Amino acid sequence: MKLFAIGDLHLSADGNKPMDMFGAKWEHHFEKISTDWRMRVTDEDVVLVPGDISWAMHLNEALPDLEAIGALPGKKVLLRGNHDYWWASLSRLRDILPEGMYVLQNDALQLGDIVLAGSRGWTLPGMGNAEDERIYRREVMRLKLSLEAAQRFSGTLVAMTHFPPVPDSGERTEVSRLLSEYKTRFCVYGHLHGAAGRNAFSGELDGTAYACVACDQIDFKLFQIPVLSGDETTLKPASLRKSGE
Repeated sequence: MKLFAIGDLHLSADGNKPMDMFGAKWEHHFEKISTDWRMRVTDEDVVLVPGDISWAMHLNEALPDLEAIGALPGKKVLLRGNHDYWWASLSRLRDILPEGMYVLQNDALQLGDIVLAGSRGWTLPGMGNAEDERIYRREVMRLKLSLEAAQRFSGTLVAMTHFPPVPDSGERTEVSRLLSEYKTRFCVYGHLHGAAGRNAFSGELDGTAYACVACDQIDFKLFQIPVLSGDETTLKPASLRKSGE
């Protein structure tokens, strides 16, 4: 089993919001992602999708986008992003998901030797207003609930957030401290696009490695998370750096 991640697919099955409105780089972006996905992922593998999955406003409108992801190889684990307005009640969402597709929300999941946890996150303190900070505190508590739930399982702990869990500088945050406290091996996140994502922190901080996997930041190709035994890659591939380096 291999573990991959790619975020911010921003799908629009009805064509109401094609992503090429944000530049030529986004033309046929899901075709690029799907081609790479089919070449590298088997049905035994797992792909993490940390938020901003569909532009749909309602769950029934998002279903074609979810089915398009579901038709690709491997098991898929979804996390809510700030644009996933269609994300309805958890029970209803789980009832309609294609086979082999899972969601994380205040809980945890074990697939093979990997234990998965996560929370959407929010704008980091000092970078928004008082309301942003209130939402951030709530998301920290939700992450803690998820990490606590993960303690029921045994395996390598990998987390997802949608918003960046640490700033570009790699300074510690409440989120990073929680991830380290619960011995999270790797955390993937998205949300950042274009110039905003070029300096996104990808490195190791207090024993947890981080990588931004917003699809345009990884050239619309899946990022392989190097945490599984037997992988030739290691926890600190060349693309990662330690905080402060």
